[in-house]
Amino acid sequence: MTTDLNALIAELRSLRKYRDLDLPEETVRDLLMQELPHYRSERDALKAVRQKLHNIVAPYLGDPDYTAAEAQLVAAQTAGPEALRTACTEIMEAHASTRERVPLLSEFYPRLFGLTGRPRVILDLACGLHPLGLPWMGLPEGAEYHAYDLHRPRVGLINRFLALQGLPQLVEHRDILVDPPQIEADVAFFFKEAHRFEQRQRGCNRAFWQALRARWLVVSLPAADLTGHHSLADKHRQLVYETIEGLPWEVTEVQVGNELLFCIQSGG
Repeated sequence: MTTDLNALIAELRSLRKYRDLDLPEETVRDLLMQELPHYRSERDALKAVRQKLHNIVAPYLGDPDYTAAEAQLVAAQTAGPEALRTACTEIMEAHASTRERVPLLSEFYPRLFGLTGRPRVILDLACGLHPLGLPWMGLPEGAEYHAYDLHRPRVGLINRFLALQGLPQLVEHRDILVDPPQIEADVAFFFKEAHRFEQRQRGCNRAFWQALRARWLVVSLPAADLTGHHSLADKHRQLVYETIEGLPWEVTEVQVGNELLFCIQSGG
């Protein structure tokens, strides 16, 4: 099978479902390189890649209107701290991943940083809308907040938000699985993504986590499904502990609401 990889990448990125997300080219290339060797037919390989792309982009469906969200943040910044918190809350509530954390923000960061210490350099991996929690984090002056996401419109919104906070615009449009960040950090957040990384490439979390240069890696996973009727705790504990099996890393577990936090002291 002779394959024009660049043509396939262009075809997949131009599909209506993915066009507005502007997914990194390296994401589509990586998926094609994984799937093409397993199929005799190029069309069958493309079907498998499209399924994986759907799993990757599904969390972006139902995202806020990013132009309206930016205008809301700009107006709130002018109105004062309480207005800003209200705006951040409303935008985070637009997405299921951050929505369930919103009522617990005042508890979430003190419990987390009580273990890790208050970080000066943070990596927010596959960040989603989580950086909008900054007003609750109490970071020290001069802190660096590096964040990474596949969704270019979201990256633009979060960079604009950081600028409004007087912070450097350090959010990158990057596939962190293909190109893990090499910045030395105090804490790396990896919230509600490890199980989806396994769907993309089984066993990939171990090499990815080892590639990071953070003293603490905080992996969060849901304790139950969105209905609250089915526990996922044992399944997700198994994922984390199998990933780090044999490594000299210490883990402290914390649960806040429906979120299991695995605070992994890796030493960076």
